[in-house]
Amino acid sequence: MAIKILIADDHQVVRKGLVFFFQTQTDIEVVAEASNGKEALDMIKAKEIDVALFDVQMPEMDGVEAAKAIRAENDQVKIMMLTSFSDYDSVIPAIQAGANGYQLKDVEPDELAEAIRRVVKGESTITAKAASHLMTHVTGDNEKEERAKIDSLTKRESDVLEEIMKGKSNKEISSSLYITEKTVKTHVSNILSKLEVHDRTQAALFAVKYLKKA
Repeated sequence: MAIKILIADDHQVVRKGLVFFFQTQTDIEVVAEASNGKEALDMIKAKEIDVALFDVQMPEMDGVEAAKAIRAENDQVKIMMLTSFSDYDSVIPAIQAGANGYQLKDVEPDELAEAIRRVVKGESTITAKAASHLMTHVTGDNEKEERAKIDSLTKRESDVLEEIMKGKSNKEISSSLYITEKTVKTHVSNILSKLEVHDRTQAALFAVKYLKKA
């Protein structure tokens, strides 16, 4: 079955361009369009949506606020941010709000489609530009406490976390580390719990900041 997506962007030209492109993809179907976060929330309640593709900056309700509202009621819909901004003040709030992926609008269309497919599979899809910015700029006052979380990981959990940072799926991690997918899932669950994060994307960002320092 096709992946059902919603596109929320206040620029109609952007929305129509995305719709036109996704019509070329046999496994992705645009089932709703919105010009702001409020419209998107109403549509998600009324329609079956697999992935919500949000601009960060929109009138009435932006993508971050919309993501927070969705996550307060729904943890099934995947949220992908598609924006022009890769700065700290745009990326971090979006990830903290529950976004599963973060792509820039200069992404190649085929790469965006693949990122959507990966998000549906539960993988991390943060653009390299945003990740690079985070590596340079993310700092915190509680570094000692956060590094202690990394230190609490077992050797194997750290290995799995490094694979997650590379954007690998559970199946790919299983092959790389010569362990079963079931074992990978257990390690991933333990990692999320120990790092006190909600998903693989947040775990990867946490690792970008602290793993190499630990």
